[in-house]
Formats: sequence, structure tokens, C-alpha cells
Amino acid sequence: MRKSNPKSYKDILSIDEKIKQKLPTSYDVIGDIALIKLDKETNKYKKQIGEALIQVNKNIKTVCLAKPVKGIYRTRDIEIIAGEKQTETCHQEFSLKFYTDIKKVYFSPRLANERRRISKLVKPDGIVVDMFTGVAPFSIMIAKYAYPKIIYAVDKNKDAIKYAKKNITVNRVLDKVEIINTDAINLPNILESYKVKADRIIMNLPFSAANFFETALKIISKKAIIHYYEIQHENKFKETIEQLTQIAQGLDIEIYRYKINKIKSYSPHEFYIGVDISAKKI
Repeated sequence: MRKSNPKSYKDILSIDEKIKQKLPTSYDVIGDIALIKLDKETNKYKKQIGEALIQVNKNIKTVCLAKPVKGIYRTRDIEIIAGEKQTETCHQEFSLKFYTDIKKVYFSPRLANERRRISKLVKPDGIVVDMFTGVAPFSIMIAKYAYPKIIYAVDKNKDAIKYAKKNITVNRVLDKVEIINTDAINLPNILESYKVKADRIIMNLPFSAANFFETALKIISKKAIIHYYEIQHENKFKETIEQLTQIAQGLDIEIYRYKINKIKSYSPHEFYIGVDISAKKI
């Protein structure tokens, strides 16, 4: 008889069935590292779970217990529960390579399709500002698959900047992406010294993007598209738009069109949303 391969890591775990039902059905894979979230009850079996994940997925070499993202750099505490003792990896996405360290830099593989979508929207010779670039996945995707004049990839995390520089070199977009290691709040003065304004802005900073929306509006040309990302309760989408509209009105800027996209669920009734905002100076 032919031996069937397990379809899930749960199939090879020798633990109580009631516990199995509480195990997560999905987890993130960044390069050859898997990140999984466990509650107090399932955490007791973390080592077995980690080993099962490696056994079922041959491309996974390390399994980490993922803690919540925290701090100004959006990093998380990582506990390696199985496999090799590593946190640095290379993630491949749409034929691009992104080197990162999951302990030092925020990176989400679940935004792959969103990054590709944005790259298709960028018009030729546009000036793009990626305000919270991380290891520069948005910037590199745009540089590789669109024809922007230049992309300013900005981040205050020195570790993120180190990997961003490596990634633009590896993906051969040095001529299209300029890396800037600074707090995004400094962008109005920096871009003024460059004598440029942004045609398109990416604001991928969940929970804190609203604090920088005024800064983003100060660097736009006469018209611009802002891709604003937020984690929000489904009942507060309209409230978010009203808040951003008030900020814009204070600067004599009109938000004349917007579109809300639900990218992924974050928790019950909360979503990671992307808002495509069209703004123009009055």
C-alpha cells in the first residue's frame, strides 16, 4: 500500500484532539522561517508543533513563536521553538529577493499581492515616497515592475536600512531607489532641499499612520495618490476617512476620491485595510 503524505502539521501531532482543534490553521512563512502564534493552552506543545511544521514543510528550516509587534520599529520578540537557530533569511516574492531579519525588522509576506497591485498603478516618471519602507519591498516592487522617475525609500530603523540597501543592490534597482535613513517627520525639509514633490506616497505603518498623514500631505505635488494602511475595526472605516479629511482640510487640501480595500483580517471584526486616497491642493 502507498503511504499517504500528511496534508497538515496537525496530522502528525500526537496530542489530544481537542487541543488540535485550537491550533492555528495558518501561519506566516518568511523565506525558510515559519512564524506561528499560539495561546496559553497550545503553547505547552510548542516544541512538538515546531518539529511537525518542519517535517511537513521541507522548505522550512526554522520555526518561531511570534509575539505581537511592538515599538517604534514594529519589531517583535522571537522565540525559536524548532530547527536552526537563525532569524535572518531571504524571502522570494514575484521573482524578487528580500533579505531581512525577522527579529530586527518588520516584514509581512501577506502583503505580496498588495505590493504587486500598487506597482501596477504607478505611472511612468512619477515620484514615489515610501515613508516607512522597512527592507524596501514596496519600493523594489515598484522600481522593478513600473517606470517611476525615482522612489525615496525612508525608514528610521538602521537595521531596516541595512537590508534595504542590500535588497536594492541584489534586485538591481540602484538607479531607481534612493534610501534615506531618517524619521518620516523630517521629509518635508528633506524633499524641499531636493526641490521635489511626491506624486504617490505609501504609508504602511499600521496603528500609527494617522500621526504622519499631515506630513504626507505637506510633500505632495498639486495632485497625488496616497496609499494609507491601517488596522481598523470594520465599524470605524468611515470614522477614519472623516479624520483624514479633517487633517487635509486644515492644509487646504481636498480628498476628492478614496477607495477602501480589505487586505486581510487581523482579529474578529478588525481588518488590515488599505485606502487609496486621491488628494489635490485647493
